[in-house]
Amino acid sequence: MVEKSDPNSKLIAENRRARFDFAIEWDLEAGIMLHGSEVKSLRKGGSNIAESYASVEGGELWLINGYIAPYLQAVMFPHDERRRRKLLVNKKELSRLWNAVGREGMTIVPLKMYFNERGMVKLKLGVAKGKKLADKRASSAKRDWDRQKSRIMKEGMKAKL
Repeated sequence: MVEKSDPNSKLIAENRRARFDFAIEWDLEAGIMLHGSEVKSLRKGGSNIAESYASVEGGELWLINGYIAPYLQAVMFPHDERRRRKLLVNKKELSRLWNAVGREGMTIVPLKMYFNERGMVKLKLGVAKGKKLADKRASSAKRDWDRQKSRIMKEGMKAKL
């Protein structure tokens, strides 16, 4: 029997460039505090996390420079598109993030923003190290070689049949 996809869970925004620019060590899921008009705008699909990052400041985790489009029907109480938004993680995860950024020189990069099964907005964060130009070239060459290898294997399987 085919499983139905959950109508509440849906991808809002994805930072595809993050995996190219950074070597992701580990990731975690965080909640995000939003205003009502921001949630309605996200349901319409107006957001961008490509230029954003997360930072631990004052014992709290913040999403900085994340864009959520204005909701046109919210005339009385509109939200600021690029305001700092508080991210929700537990204390153990927060201390782990603080250690990674402070001691190991890592960066906290948002990878995906999505609605989970319950309809809550979640943000998948990656703790990463920046790649140098040579690393980017190597990962690009490896990706090209994997693509070429799969084509060769596919043609070899067709020749046997």
